[in-house]
Amino acid sequence: MNTFIVAFLLTFMYQNANGRPGDTVELNGTLGESIVLPCWNTMVNVTPTLTQWKKNGNLIIDSNNSKIITPSVEDHLAILSNQSLYINVLAVSDEGKYICETSPNYDNNQTTVNLQIVSGPGNVSIYIGQAKPLSNGTLYIQNGSTLIFNCSSLSYPSSSLSWGFHGVASSNDSLVVGNGSWLVFSIEDIQPKDQGNYSCTAQNSISHKSFTLMKELLVYYPPERLPECTWKVENDQSHVQFNCMWFGGYPAPTLLWGESHHLPGSKVVGQLREKSETTNLVLTLNRSSLMEEEVLRCYGHHPTIEPEVENFCEFILKSPFPSGEPMMTALEGTNATLVCTESTSIPPANTTWRKTIQQEVVLPSAKYVLSEEGPIFTLTIVNVVKEDEGFYFCRSENPVMVRELEIRLTVKDSSQSAGAVIGVFLAIMVIGSGVVIAKLLYARRDRICLGHGFGQMQEESGDVISLVDSDEEVVFEEAVPRLPPEPLANGHSTTFVQIHRIPSNDHEDTEVVGHPLQLENSLDVEELVTF
Repeated sequence: MNTFIVAFLLTFMYQNANGRPGDTVELNGTLGESIVLPCWNTMVNVTPTLTQWKKNGNLIIDSNNSKIITPSVEDHLAILSNQSLYINVLAVSDEGKYICETSPNYDNNQTTVNLQIVSGPGNVSIYIGQAKPLSNGTLYIQNGSTLIFNCSSLSYPSSSLSWGFHGVASSNDSLVVGNGSWLVFSIEDIQPKDQGNYSCTAQNSISHKSFTLMKELLVYYPPERLPECTWKVENDQSHVQFNCMWFGGYPAPTLLWGESHHLPGSKVVGQLREKSETTNLVLTLNRSSLMEEEVLRCYGHHPTIEPEVENFCEFILKSPFPSGEPMMTALEGTNATLVCTESTSIPPANTTWRKTIQQEVVLPSAKYVLSEEGPIFTLTIVNVVKEDEGFYFCRSENPVMVRELEIRLTVKDSSQSAGAVIGVFLAIMVIGSGVVIAKLLYARRDRICLGHGFGQMQEESGDVISLVDSDEEVVFEEAVPRLPPEPLANGHSTTFVQIHRIPSNDHEDTEVVGHPLQLENSLDVEELVTF
């Protein structure tokens, strides 16, 4: 019944068309559908006794006045009551030139109907090589890849195919155009700028009917760096906020806080959501959940990185350890500076100064000057008095533990310091005097030695002495200064003395050879040799 209605409407349409005798009317029929070819060669108000339809000059169907054919789904060809030709389920073979001839003839110049069979475009499909689909049908590819785009379509006759692109920086760019049943092009080293919607349009060259199919393509790229781990200690110092960041990639990575799986008994200590896709994952823990030397690690996964490749950042929790001198002595009226160093804690500790056993907090004032330079913390007590003596504490606290350095300050009065200064001064004077005397004695050693022994000989004799050994004669001419001969009291003068030792026995007599000496001016040879 539906087929008959369609045929009736088509008949009405073609009867009102501008078909004139001798003209050729172009009609398009869709493959697989039905069509009605009107007969313009009939006389008005005259019912023909015979109607014949010819295709390409060959008779395909005829009728007479006594037989009226009604369309049906079983019949491929049928002549309607108005002499129109009904063609059911058009095939490519139905394409050709149709002429309607009636008896009696309306005119010798008959109208020709040129039937063109068209199909499609249909079955349009897009294929993008190496791209992977997401659950919603969107495709993605890693940057730097080479992609092949292929569009295919079924159409009769052949259709025109074209690829278009709609991205962030472009509205609608035509990439490539061609004719046929498929169209291929490629993009090498694809980059994030190539991300967008790719469309393929197929258009029938006869019917101009078109169909467009579009696919969204995402270009993924991994972060250039590894994840970064930071921390932030809250105001109460017993809670810490661990922050894991991994920027620079698309899409957002999946982050997870956990203990290192290389350590025994490791487990996930916290996470925001299971497989949370974010660039910033925060984990807040209290002191009861933290242990000394515990390794916290943030794992990051990205779709462009193989699952077995680990990308992570980590740090080892360490308690504070303030260090410094436990004893400090200061003079009354001077400034005392207490020094404390803390550089080992992770997360960094909050270091403060306390005083007395009650651990009173030391606040900056004219009395107390607090300074911090890197890991070094100093407390300067201005104009120390006896009441400042006592215990001071360098207190370092981080979420793992609290530790203190105890420093005892001793204050001495000025009288004690004066006595100590005088004692030190006297000690320095004694030591300095001894050094000066020793240097003077050492510098005058020749005069001291000659002034006792050899000085007397110079006054009494003034002789030049040469000491000769038995085996070898040695003249000590430079050891004893040469003196000019001078007269003695008895009128004699001495010029030269030689002493010979005969190596027979120890302590034998010594022969004196030379000028005779007077008894009162002679020298004790044994004493001289000994000296």
